[in-house]
Amino acid sequence: MKFDVTKNGKATVLTLSGKKLDATTSPALKAEFLVLCKPKVCRRLIVDMNSVEFCDSSGLSALLIADRTMREHGGSVHLVRVHKKVLDLMKISQLDRVFSIHKKIEEALSV
Repeated sequence: MKFDVTKNGKATVLTLSGKKLDATTSPALKAEFLVLCKPKVCRRLIVDMNSVEFCDSSGLSALLIADRTMREHGGSVHLVRVHKKVLDLMKISQLDRVFSIHKKIEEALSV
């Protein structure tokens, strides 16, 4: 999976560019999360999921790794522009209660 990382004073924004977040793409994303989610590197991680149309359990697992790692050092993960199918999966698995989900990056930056 291709992704782009940008940093500003408030947050690190990771923009996912693939359509699928599944067993074939999640290992690379997990590795990137482990690099980004370090205490002095990132306090707020915003994951822009606009391109992601499909997500399976391994994709959700990657997102949960980021969330757990960030919470360990007082940071937070915010998901933005989540596709309806992916959001429905998160609601079914009650992960919409775990993640802070926003419609726009600006909303996630203002929290």
